[in-house]
Amino acid sequence: MSVELHEEAGGKILVVKMSGTLKKPDYGRFVLKAEQLIKEHGKLRILCEVRNFDGFETAAEQEDEPDYSISKFELKHFAEVERLAFVGDEAWEQTWAAFRRPFAAATIRYFDQSNAHEAREWIYSEL
Repeated sequence: MSVELHEEAGGKILVVKMSGTLKKPDYGRFVLKAEQLIKEHGKLRILCEVRNFDGFETAAEQEDEPDYSISKFELKHFAEVERLAFVGDEAWEQTWAAFRRPFAAATIRYFDQSNAHEAREWIYSEL
């Protein structure tokens, strides 16, 4: 899995670029960075760019890794995430974004890869 993280807008926006299979240490890096930015700024916006995503590693592969679960992060911090933009080129990504909506206080939108510029405009709007 390749996960690249960088902050923009003085740390108010976290850009996450993902490809391959998401592994627990990769998600752990995301959680630590997001928590740091939330602590510094109170609110956070996330732009998640996904390409060639193969899914999540199996539970057996995760046994020795620290517990950075998606649901724990959501319960603890999604009230502090204002906007979450998914950019991708697969139909499942739109379904995933729609599935997450009821569980998050954040406004979540999906953008096709061909409209990545719109995702960036939306994540920056009214900042």
